[in-house]
Amino acid sequence: MAEALANYLPHSLEWLAYVVVGLVQCALLLLVPFVGAMFFVWVERKVSARIQDRLGPTRCGGRFGWLQLLADGLKLITKEDLRPKDADAVLFLLAPYISFCASFMALLALPFSNGWVVQNMNVGLFFILAVLGLEVFGVILAGYASASKWSLFGAMREAAQVVSYEVPLGMCVVVPVVITGTMNLVDIGNMQAGLFTNWLIFHDPFTFVTFWVYFTCATASVNRAPFDLAEAESELVAGFHTEYSGFRWLAFFMAEYGSMFIVSGLGAILFFGGWNGPIPIAHWLGLTVENGPVLGFIGNLLGCFNFIFKCVAGVTFMIWVRWTLPRLRIDQVMQVCLKYCVPIAAVMFLGATTWTYLLPGGVGLRSMPYGMRYDTTNVSAAFQPAAVVPPAPAAPVQVNQKLPQASPPKIAQADVPGPGRN
Repeated sequence: MAEALANYLPHSLEWLAYVVVGLVQCALLLLVPFVGAMFFVWVERKVSARIQDRLGPTRCGGRFGWLQLLADGLKLITKEDLRPKDADAVLFLLAPYISFCASFMALLALPFSNGWVVQNMNVGLFFILAVLGLEVFGVILAGYASASKWSLFGAMREAAQVVSYEVPLGMCVVVPVVITGTMNLVDIGNMQAGLFTNWLIFHDPFTFVTFWVYFTCATASVNRAPFDLAEAESELVAGFHTEYSGFRWLAFFMAEYGSMFIVSGLGAILFFGGWNGPIPIAHWLGLTVENGPVLGFIGNLLGCFNFIFKCVAGVTFMIWVRWTLPRLRIDQVMQVCLKYCVPIAAVMFLGATTWTYLLPGGVGLRSMPYGMRYDTTNVSAAFQPAAVVPPAPAAPVQVNQKLPQASPPKIAQADVPGPGRN
């Protein structure tokens, strides 16, 4: 997009096209934590009310309480911003924004449709996991800078939990990488195009179990119940954000709901076909780039809606789990990670690797592996094999060939010494 806009600008102003496109992309991505947080808060209230046989918000905005979102946002923005007297002023102010920026940066490599990604990285999967792991630094700084032992206890719990669950989480995401042969999320999503039988969750029984281990570890990594030990209000009076109020308190929860959206989207790409639906309706209708840019845009837009629907379904499932299962103790949280998730993820990784080696086509016994089903002309340039130019053949050398001998230099007559010449 930036290259197309740069064609209409002078050569000296080409940088302006990249700046404008970057600002537009950042503005669109900000809708995920801002608007997404408002919507998911409303969903969480309604889901929890249904589970507990209540009605939920019904005052603001009619029967379903649609305006409750705006009322809560206005209350948090206008609320007084307090800071403890003994708190570290700089770290206390920076902590919520560090968590928010970590969650926001992960969206840069998350594709919403075929090619609809801010930065198409060959290591997009690794980038998202690495950046999401930085969110815990904001939590630790918030607990340390609050000058409160309860906040510090919550921050230390969060650090131990996130670092521990990153091990089985990384082992789970390696399974789709082994099957597809790439860490590019756009390529992984395109390899699952077609019917839902092409989704990686149906590749083999080991991948099916891997998804549920991934969901458990992802729920723990975003600090959601029953793994929300850092916010245990019954023990720690809200944990690491006890001393926060107003917009900074809201920044922590925007980061949390944004991370929930990201791990749900990552699970949708790795296991549920990404933006590809269970039936390739867009492909049957000819809504592809090969039939024109307009039809290709419509097809990608439908894929984007499909991807967002899967992300919302994943977040809703996390909310359902929160209001269904009781909170675990800290020793039980670590036990689930070290005694169950890590061994199961290791066994599933070995099983999926062996299955891919013996039956690369998946459970359907297809002869073509996943990595070869996708048109290689659309794969990232980094995964294209470089053209090898064979060296020119050397001229044959004859063993008995005589080298030309140089003739002796001719000496001029005047230079030849002789009698009577000086």
